[in-house]
Amino acid sequence: MSKKRKISVDDAYAVETPADNVRLYADWADTYDSDFVASKGYVYHLRVAEILVRERSLINGAVLDVGCGTGTVGVSLRDGGIEVVDGIDISPQMLAECSKKKTSDETPAYRKLMQADLTKTLNIRDSQYAGLVSAGTFTHGHLGPGVLDELWRLAAPSALCVIGINLRHYESMGFGERLSADVVNGTITKPELIEVDIYSAQSGNLEHASDKALIVVCQIV
Repeated sequence: MSKKRKISVDDAYAVETPADNVRLYADWADTYDSDFVASKGYVYHLRVAEILVRERSLINGAVLDVGCGTGTVGVSLRDGGIEVVDGIDISPQMLAECSKKKTSDETPAYRKLMQADLTKTLNIRDSQYAGLVSAGTFTHGHLGPGVLDELWRLAAPSALCVIGINLRHYESMGFGERLSADVVNGTITKPELIEVDIYSAQSGNLEHASDKALIVVCQIV
């Protein structure tokens, strides 16, 4: 039996289509937390979760974890005091791992998990969520700013949105211009942009040690 190839962040950055995404994470799901989150010093998801938890007084209802992956964000949210978290992801294998995640008191981290392609209209009614959160979904080769139309649709008026976007992806794909247009159109409040490290400085992950992300924090108008 041939040895399974070890997948890296560069493989994730190289995906170009939703089908590529499904294939990648089908192979990576069962080792993602150990091979990537733990061994590479991935902390980006913690920074995103911390910001939403810090502002949890603004949230009166369920939060949707967009691109929930293996559920690391959901655990942090629940343990931080967010009562109800749903998750959505394109990969059934990642969702299977996500379904195993428990809070510190051993309750399931997620109320509901949904498989869906975020580039298409989602089977979710308008204004269902009091908060949106995303870490690691808006990155190289993944989703562009056009997906924001669908996300804003799912969020209720005044919903808090904490959306992480890889810094280079943010600049190359025109997220800044798109967010500015959404402010002018009265869709969202003027966003706060918080720059964070994607990896811990102590991780020894030299190849990607300087990788940054912008966390967009805004509310639906």
